[in-house]
Amino acid sequence: MHRHKTETKKQAHTEQGRDELSDAFNPWDDPLGEGLLDASRSEQTADAPLTDAEAVERAGDSSTDATGDEAARLRAEVEEIRLRSAAEMENFKKRLKREHDEQMRYAAERVLGDLLPTLDNLDLALQYGGRNEACGDLLQGVSMTRKLLLEAVAGHGLVPFGREGDVFTPEFYEAVGVEKRDELEKGAVSRVLQSGYKLGDRVLRPAKVMIHQ
Repeated sequence: MHRHKTETKKQAHTEQGRDELSDAFNPWDDPLGEGLLDASRSEQTADAPLTDAEAVERAGDSSTDATGDEAARLRAEVEEIRLRSAAEMENFKKRLKREHDEQMRYAAERVLGDLLPTLDNLDLALQYGGRNEACGDLLQGVSMTRKLLLEAVAGHGLVPFGREGDVFTPEFYEAVGVEKRDELEKGAVSRVLQSGYKLGDRVLRPAKVMIHQ
């Protein structure tokens, strides 16, 4: 009788273990037992350390991101250098053109300056020769010569200036004396003794004048 009770307890314990196993895994739901295998594999995969190949692959992804950022930074720097160089080259070209134009514009300054005494003598001949009627025909030729010469130098930018009645300015006029001219405003040019000349915007020689005080 004691033996029968012991066998009954063993059978009950065995059936209880089977019931627990049945609850954990139902063969009818997964006849091949793949669910248990997948769960076991997932646990092994989560706990298993990375292989060398996986570690290299992950490191490669991080390295690729870093390399991409570095390449983008280098491209931005190269583009900035290119734009700065292009701007400097453009400014250099403009400066060269400006200097070349200015040099060409005033290249004949020395030659034209040497012609001013000739123009002055022609002006004096017309000024004093006009008082003598006998010099009428000669003065006509002198006047024509002066006109042609002025037209020639005007083609190179040389222009005379200075007239009676102009407002005196020290930039364009050199006062050599004063005189009284009631018909003029105070400080105006009363008489031009020597014409002034400009080469473009530059005063090649100021006009020598008398001013009214």
